[in-house]
Amino acid sequence: MRNPPVSLDLETDVRQESARHLDQLSALESESIHIFREVTAERERCVLLFSGGKDSVVMLHLARKAFWPAPIPFPVLHVDTGHNFPEVLDFRDRTVERLGLRLEVAKVQDWIDDGRLSERPDGTRNPLQTAPLLDAIEQGRFDAVYGGGRRDEEKARAKERVVSLRDDFGQWDPRNQRPELWNLYNTRHRAGEHVRVFPLSNWTELDIWRYIARENIELPTLYYAHEREVFERDGMLLSVGEFAQPRDGETVVTKQVRYRTVGDMSCTGAVESDAFDVTAVLDEVAATRITERGATRADDRMTEAAMEDRKKEGYF
Repeated sequence: MRNPPVSLDLETDVRQESARHLDQLSALESESIHIFREVTAERERCVLLFSGGKDSVVMLHLARKAFWPAPIPFPVLHVDTGHNFPEVLDFRDRTVERLGLRLEVAKVQDWIDDGRLSERPDGTRNPLQTAPLLDAIEQGRFDAVYGGGRRDEEKARAKERVVSLRDDFGQWDPRNQRPELWNLYNTRHRAGEHVRVFPLSNWTELDIWRYIARENIELPTLYYAHEREVFERDGMLLSVGEFAQPRDGETVVTKQVRYRTVGDMSCTGAVESDAFDVTAVLDEVAATRITERGATRADDRMTEAAMEDRKKEGYF
């Protein structure tokens, strides 16, 4: 029996078929843009959480692509702990002005000043963000809140859906998650509830940096190596400043560091680094065996389930 004839153009066909498949970054970008478009079409009042950190900067870049040439059809919201890095606040404000966005800011300090919140004994404010965030969502009557959470960051985020239902109190119940099949997202909710939406769920930290390199996206300077006065506490390098001072026995030294995340100064650590540009950061991230939050966030070290507990209360 003779073999069936083989097309002389088989090799060409394979190459063309391969070219039709998206590379990994393009596939992730396409998925995120699809999520932005689908959810925004379904919900009436959306808002994007924008802190000036790398994930929210990438989110903003994707949102611009999703609706281009029209402007982004929703405002951005930042929960300001009062302990933010000045470089990041400056970057946030310049970005908002450059893109003509409407910025809403919920300030933890306002809640402390009027007695609705109290300073924590350890001086950190990340856990205090939940109440101002939920209040801003209620006051803005937002029914879809875009966040930059990724599944590779932390185990509680790993099990949350792309579209996550929050109840009347803004709380998340991990036992009450909806099926999420392929690219079908269920944004329905009752009055008073809302959904959190995570278009970067399937990205990794390395994907984020590869995309930043590919798209030439600007970031706050503290993501790259620079000299800074730091002191070591619980295995992390904290910056010396108004909101973080060394205790007895903690020595201030000048080191060359950079930040992998840019949360509250009082609980976000730096890492020693020689990565002065995005190419060097890519090499560094590809080689590390510790997640960014595991390496630099004291608020995630409080308990084994610290993030999940905060998310149940309404955290990002």
